[in-house]
Amino acid sequence: MKSLKKTLIAIKAKNPNKPLLYFDESRFGTKTRTGLGWFIKGSRTPVKVKLGFKNFYLYSSVNPASGKSFTLLMPNVDTACMNVFLEELAEEIKEDFILIMDGAGWHKSKDLIVPKNIQIELLPPYCPELNPVERLWKFIKDNTIKNKVFETLKNLEDDVCEFVKNLTEEVVLGICK
Repeated sequence: MKSLKKTLIAIKAKNPNKPLLYFDESRFGTKTRTGLGWFIKGSRTPVKVKLGFKNFYLYSSVNPASGKSFTLLMPNVDTACMNVFLEELAEEIKEDFILIMDGAGWHKSKDLIVPKNIQIELLPPYCPELNPVERLWKFIKDNTIKNKVFETLKNLEDDVCEFVKNLTEEVVLGICK
């Protein structure tokens, strides 16, 4: 398998005018995600937690060169949802571009419908650190769900969607570049 750097050089050489976008999806659920925080020295601050299995997924693509991003909330990770995302993304971007993503089964399914303006390239296996969208997931989760309890999935969806809608290109650029 070629390294990502060699792969990207080859892709850009063949397609010098096409923007590169990176894609991934992430699960958000009602189970509390605990993390470090600032507390008074010598004290233990209790953090409420909720166990739960209700969740949804964010599908996002980012252009780390410009900070532009596109995100959809989806109920599952599967080929049907991936097809919806690709169709919406192709309509949003309109111009030809390259979409770089991992090799999840639904990313290379025989039933995947790839719009004409999207060229898909897969990352090497087991290399999530090569995808800038992974840093976006950490930023969103740290600022929306860490150490919080959501009584309903709708409350969680509302908070995450509001946060994502307010992400600026400058913030995304700082996270994903």
